[in-house]
Amino acid sequence: MAKTIFKPAPEAESEIREQGSQRTNNRRRILLITVAASVILGLVAILFGGAIFNPAATPESEPTMTATQIIPLVILVVMFVVATKWPLNIGVMGLVASFGVGYFMLGMTDKEILADFPANIVITIIGVTYFFSMAQRNGTIDIIVQNCVRLVRGKTLLLPWVFFLLAASLTALGTFSPAAVALLAPAAIGLAYESRIHPVLMGAFIINGAHAGGFSPLSVAGVLVHDIAVKNGFPISQGTLFAASFALNLILSVLTVVLFVLLGKLRDGAGGQHADLETRTTRPHGQQILTLALIVAMLVCALGFHMPIGFIALSAGLLLALVNIKEHRTFIGGVSWSTVLLVAGMITYVSLLQHVGVIDTLAEQALALGAPLLIALVLCYVIGVGSAFASSTALLTAFIPLAGPLLATSSLSASGTVAALAIAATVVDVSPFSTDGALVVANAREDDRQRVYKQLMMYAGGVVLVAPALAWALLVPTGIM
Repeated sequence: MAKTIFKPAPEAESEIREQGSQRTNNRRRILLITVAASVILGLVAILFGGAIFNPAATPESEPTMTATQIIPLVILVVMFVVATKWPLNIGVMGLVASFGVGYFMLGMTDKEILADFPANIVITIIGVTYFFSMAQRNGTIDIIVQNCVRLVRGKTLLLPWVFFLLAASLTALGTFSPAAVALLAPAAIGLAYESRIHPVLMGAFIINGAHAGGFSPLSVAGVLVHDIAVKNGFPISQGTLFAASFALNLILSVLTVVLFVLLGKLRDGAGGQHADLETRTTRPHGQQILTLALIVAMLVCALGFHMPIGFIALSAGLLLALVNIKEHRTFIGGVSWSTVLLVAGMITYVSLLQHVGVIDTLAEQALALGAPLLIALVLCYVIGVGSAFASSTALLTAFIPLAGPLLATSSLSASGTVAALAIAATVVDVSPFSTDGALVVANAREDDRQRVYKQLMMYAGGVVLVAPALAWALLVPTGIM
């Protein structure tokens, strides 16, 4: 007997699509409201918390904000909300807002507005992404992945840890975390389906690994956080920041395994067949050998001789480009220009906020809470919740300066507090609304993508609730750093 395949009528299909689109829009509205409310509540806690937690303080003793300070601060909140709602680069908005506020409100010239433009960080981003775009295109990254995967020798439960270490190695050498996830996710998620490992577990390990190495002295994020801290008068140890980030992400990965074991989802019954992945040992040759040698040379120059990683990476990239001059234009396209704009715009605008005293006033009002540990916890949660939906880098540039006066008037460890803020801002990028989480969903099988999306969303919710408190508890009150 011939099988009859039921197909819904075109009207029914259209209605189903409309209902799905409506549900997606509703979720986005709810999440947008959540982000906006979290940011606003955090600011309210800082602005007015003194009256609640320290009633003995007199109104005269509390600093007040002027209209010149309130307007740029409101613009900053609006920028975050807009960047969450629409795919607009918040860095571009930051540069435009810097011009509008600086030129029209404060009467500043263009040179004064750009006085704190982060040229060194911009060079670092361009150099690192330029070099690693070539390493990816000439197959060097693929060789590293294939040879590392081969080491598990059939012990499939070790695969998530292999990709954790691979992602950590890539970001520790200077690759952006989204770039590292983008490089590894296709192979990792494919292997997860073949090995019946839950794809959400594998995705979480890739992202955790990327953030574990993401604050090394060679990484853009590590350089960014260190430079912001130094600029605001509380220098931190880059090595300590790296160690704290690696340790916290390692702990979070162990807790993730425990969670999946308790839920009985360590092995995924929805695995099935997937495209084969080439796992045989491949020997590097030609440009790949040169690329590996240049990576070693970059490590020696940056760590051994403390040379600027941005210029070193540009020099290494130029050497690779001379070897393969025909594809030079495609290499330039690998530079993360969107991140350049984001970092440059946000740092420029936050510097403008500092110029008009917004950061100092907010910090002084935060100190009215009378409990430095509580302030640090509030900041960790605000930056953590916001980063789940907005740019982690943008939030780091906005929130780390707030810790300056707090650290100056308390016994809190500068390295521990800054590390807690940095980790709280990045570990939540497992959210499918962040670039890293979206890459995991995008590499799931088409017929399994909706399930992965929902379960990754639930996992991310747990991370948002637990990770900021975990980072705060281990790094701030303990004074371990």
